[in-house]
Amino acid sequence: MRPTDIVVSKAGLLYLGRRMPCSIGRGGLTDQKSEGDGATPRGCHAIVGILFRADRMRSPTPKARPISFRDLWSDDSRDPHYNSLVKAPHPFQCERLYRGDRIYDLILVLDWNYFDPIKGDGSAIFLHQWRRPRYPTAGCVALRSDHLLWIARRINEASRLIVL
Repeated sequence: MRPTDIVVSKAGLLYLGRRMPCSIGRGGLTDQKSEGDGATPRGCHAIVGILFRADRMRSPTPKARPISFRDLWSDDSRDPHYNSLVKAPHPFQCERLYRGDRIYDLILVLDWNYFDPIKGDGSAIFLHQWRRPRYPTAGCVALRSDHLLWIARRINEASRLIVL
């Protein structure tokens, strides 16, 4: 492991020597991820992007991209743009990124099934804000908003999310 790695286990998240509570998928941890299973995939995941709500916060880093009300994430395995950012209107099933709640105010996008995605192997594994402490996600890793912001301001190109 690298010093800049974010490490997640059932015990929580560890980054730069700081321990933080986090949530994982309602389906637990898995080595066999599939779309809709609610599980968080084990492994080493690169951070390929940072998205944020510019109407709710300032950019945590110059590389972050603002989310617009038209931004969606395709989670429909029939979609030629499966597991990628798309714009509304979009003819396939998608998850809205510009939400009324705050869980997607800041998103670290992971490379799970991202480059050349295999349909049905799962989409949209993010690091994002939790709904409430330890409340399970649909497969993402979630944590307190201040912890997420602290991490987003410190990661670099070498940082990875390691799920044990």
